[in-house]
Amino acid sequence: MITIDFEKKGNLSLTDFLFESIKNLISENKLKNQEKLPSKRALASHLGISVITVQNAYLRLIDEGYIYSIEKKGFFVSDFASQFHKSVEKKSEINYSVPESKKYFTDFASNSTSLEKFPFTLWSHTMRQVLNGQNENLLKRTNVFGSLELRKAICKYLSDFRNLEVNENQIIIGAGTESLYSMLVQFLGRNQRIAVENPGYHKAYEIFRLNGLECFPVDIDEKGIIVSELEKINANVVHVSPSHHFPTGIITDFKRRSELLDWAKKSEDRFIIEDDYDSEFRFAGKPLPILQSIDNFGKVVYINTFSKTLSPSFRISYMVLPERLVEAFAQKLGFYSCQVSSFEQLTLAKFIEDGFYEKHINKMKNYYRSLRNNLITALKKTELSKIAEIKEETAGLHFLLAIKSDFEEKTLQQRFRNCGINISLLSDYYYDKGDRPLEKGDRPLTVQSSLAGGDRPLEKISTFVINYSGIENSKISETVKRMCLAVFEK
Repeated sequence: MITIDFEKKGNLSLTDFLFESIKNLISENKLKNQEKLPSKRALASHLGISVITVQNAYLRLIDEGYIYSIEKKGFFVSDFASQFHKSVEKKSEINYSVPESKKYFTDFASNSTSLEKFPFTLWSHTMRQVLNGQNENLLKRTNVFGSLELRKAICKYLSDFRNLEVNENQIIIGAGTESLYSMLVQFLGRNQRIAVENPGYHKAYEIFRLNGLECFPVDIDEKGIIVSELEKINANVVHVSPSHHFPTGIITDFKRRSELLDWAKKSEDRFIIEDDYDSEFRFAGKPLPILQSIDNFGKVVYINTFSKTLSPSFRISYMVLPERLVEAFAQKLGFYSCQVSSFEQLTLAKFIEDGFYEKHINKMKNYYRSLRNNLITALKKTELSKIAEIKEETAGLHFLLAIKSDFEEKTLQQRFRNCGINISLLSDYYYDKGDRPLEKGDRPLTVQSSLAGGDRPLEKISTFVINYSGIENSKISETVKRMCLAVFEK
């Protein structure tokens, strides 16, 4: 029978402590491969805890691959988990294969969010209020600009929290940034030469390219996109994320922002698309002003989304046009209907008006700050701290992890994946000279690192993008163990 001392649980809940304790017994090979575990009722009785507590702990162990269940027979230690953790403890030869049917243990490459953090109670409460209000707008088609109620709510939010003063007529609601990008191409015309940041957000590049635009990746440095390069390629539109660049985390300084605006005002047909990527999550210092807020020439189209703050499946985004473009946009694209349902728009409008959105943002900032700190602390407590450096961790929901090792970066990336860690390289976000995502070639931007040099000239530096928004606190310890295994096992 499993015996556990709950006096050592500290601040953990009974479920968390039971989960961690059984997981450690498996890791230490004290619970053997295929060994049958006590029934939920028997273990609960033995430990003096509820059956529900044991059930929840067992479910988590099943979800994470440590145990499995057979109907009417019971719970058993997983073959995969036993073999994996035995090799970690003994530092012996490891089977790196991860069954294709299994999900990654930790996915640092996705932008998912924790299901339990979505404000279901407040959201459902707001939905009922909207329905009970018998609002006739629920049944009406909304034009291309979207619901007036939501546009007014966004105006107030931008004024209060981003110091951007606009009116509701400048705002267009879209079903995700992809739809807004496509509308912009139709509005500006397909004869544009558009520049995108290199490295950068490949989805934006692909949308522009598939809509018929000539796309040109332009290098960035430690201050943002290099404006002089825009002149060389004769671009007339540029897509940038000055508040928090993805994937480097660079923040475009005020001088470079001024240079961008100066470039745009030199010609009537030049425009800047400002993607305010996850700017709500800044953990140190005050953010620089939105580029559009310091634009006196009507050159900046501002784009943001609720997908990052609420959920990736929450497909409501918006763009703010310069006031001088509103009438032309309405004339050209006014025949469209808004792609987001009236019910969703009215619910989100009330959610913002009632202060729930602001409260949720503050809650999530605290949660992500804690999650980031826990992950970084765990990394610093391992041998990785001697060969790794963390960069750009004060804003957004990702940071860079530079690791010095004997492995080529693609080899190290695959070793991570073999250990159940899905992870992207910074180099994955570059474009080559043929304007395609880079596979192998020059990397114009060098992430400054103190790792350069060392006694062993064969050591290489691989820089990874750690998107931590979707990981669980309970998985951090095991995740870091697996990362160490990938780096140090021969």
